[in-house]
Amino acid sequence: MMGAGGMGLFWVWPLLIVVGLGLLAYLGYQRAQGGTRGDEQSGNGAGGEARRILDERFARGEIDEEEYRRRRTMLG
Repeated sequence: MMGAGGMGLFWVWPLLIVVGLGLLAYLGYQRAQGGTRGDEQSGNGAGGEARRILDERFARGEIDEEEYRRRRTMLG
């Protein structure tokens, strides 16, 4: 049988469920937005990958400076 102390913490479980659902919703929103600002600044993600490939092509001499700057502007 439960003592009197066991029923006093019954409200904690619904609170934990609400907090957990809120955290999942926040993480889902962040993922739908393409990550956090830190990811964009560090070059991660799809945009960072495109920029890295563009930088490599320029370094290898596959594209000239004008083409490099034009495509870099398009990437944002």
